[in-house]
Amino acid sequence: MLALTIALLALAAGLVASAMRRVPAGQVYSLYRRGKPLRLLQPGTHWVWPALDRIGHRIDLAGQVLRFEQAQADSHELRGTVYWQVLEPERADAVIDEAAQLIRRSALDALSVEPTPTAADRRDLGTRMKQAINGVLRERGVMVTRVELEIA
Repeated sequence: MLALTIALLALAAGLVASAMRRVPAGQVYSLYRRGKPLRLLQPGTHWVWPALDRIGHRIDLAGQVLRFEQAQADSHELRGTVYWQVLEPERADAVIDEAAQLIRRSALDALSVEPTPTAADRRDLGTRMKQAINGVLRERGVMVTRVELEIA
């Protein structure tokens, strides 16, 4: 009888522990129930249904860094760093897995329409790239904060 009581208490403690989710500061978790988005969990401790709910994405609200390289037609090598962050986690939840690819593709598309860059105009080119990328990303809840270019 004592062993059964201990087993039931251990089971109850395990159930309570699995129902608690702690979201660290600077992050937001998307909660899914039966494969559909339910809500966002803000920083703090939350109770969820252990068998029904699962964490879909862990969205970091701090800045992210993405490096890229692009070979130019005139044999110049263009390298850069894009600094970005999530501003609206509700919108970004749908694209957070592809955010880096989306930013990289948008940066390369913005570079392809620009004339051959020189070292003197890389700051202006970075500003134009930032505006072009933000035009694509703003509706998705993500924003590029800075673009730094290195022309070799």
